[in-house]
Amino acid sequence: MKLDVLIFAAHPDDAELSMGGTIVKLSSKGLKVGIIDFTKGEMGTRGTPERRQAEALKAATVLNVSLRENLNITDGNIQDIKENLDKVITQIRKYKPKIIFAPYFNDRHPDHIDTNKIVKKAMFTSGLTKAVTKLRGKEQKAYRPQKLFYYMQTYTFEPTFIVDITKYFKDKMKSVMAYKSQFYNPKNKEPETFISSAKFMEYISIRAKFYGFQIGKEYGEPFYCEENIELELVRLIKNK
Repeated sequence: MKLDVLIFAAHPDDAELSMGGTIVKLSSKGLKVGIIDFTKGEMGTRGTPERRQAEALKAATVLNVSLRENLNITDGNIQDIKENLDKVITQIRKYKPKIIFAPYFNDRHPDHIDTNKIVKKAMFTSGLTKAVTKLRGKEQKAYRPQKLFYYMQTYTFEPTFIVDITKYFKDKMKSVMAYKSQFYNPKNKEPETFISSAKFMEYISIRAKFYGFQIGKEYGEPFYCEENIELELVRLIKNK
């Protein structure tokens, strides 16, 4: 299967929190979108890897993605080593996405930073013919996606562009709340964490409203690209 868009995330729920609305928007337009989580989130204070996996699959259904997979890299110890790099290259060459998304390169959580480094390196290396990877015993062909975009997690940045997710905000939050073990749930008696409070959910909503306001919409999600992006001016004017 070839994908139009492939999202890499350090943990289950990262993609939903950061760009869930954009994912639903893309999939609703008929694009094939996939999510690949690096870890099972086994170091998380709340829940279990098994429960988070079930929650991730439920969220994937809400997002209407074409696939969701896990690289089974150790949570809390995402090392920039050849083994992990090859895992990502293999996925890029397997699904041949036109665009890939990854965490922004500066963040509160070290796993997010480490994921960024590996994905960026993998995107470049995937296009090198002498970088050999095999899938089911067969050598893969070199392939490099067109663009790499970064999504926002805890730390903010000045966006390169903002996606209007007004029509898809409810689906975004529904996908987030599929992770009942992680986010605000008065019935959950496990220890409180940075993301388990009602205030964190309020923050996610307020942030989406803030970036939506920047583009004259109700809700938005910000992204960053290190390269220049072409603006199709005629299409922009006709859509107004």
